[in-house]
Amino acid sequence: MKVELEFWQLVTLLLAFFGAVAAGAKMMFGQFERRLGDRFMSQESALATSNKSINELLTRHVEEQGKVVDKMNELERDMLKWRAELPLQYVRREDFIRNQTIIEAKLDTINQRVQNIQLSGKQPGQP
Repeated sequence: MKVELEFWQLVTLLLAFFGAVAAGAKMMFGQFERRLGDRFMSQESALATSNKSINELLTRHVEEQGKVVDKMNELERDMLKWRAELPLQYVRREDFIRNQTIIEAKLDTINQRVQNIQLSGKQPGQP
């Protein structure tokens, strides 16, 4: 068996072969590009969803932080009010001890006078 090809037939076969290879490569690269495009679209949508949830989380955090700051300011005002009222409502230990000592000294003085009067036998109001 003998196959004879002329030059133009060989050129046509080579052109057909290279055309088929080029068409196959073009289809393969087209699918590759489409899959990359799909992958990038899914990543972009995931990124957009993630950004949206992060923004919502940050917004909620800022609102909660504002509430905490308001409560801290209210607590600070209450504390300052309490500190201003504290000396009016309570007596310090040292002040109480000093006042109690003065009262007891006066009571001791009165008791001493009563005892002196009783010992001398004088009636109160007599010279």
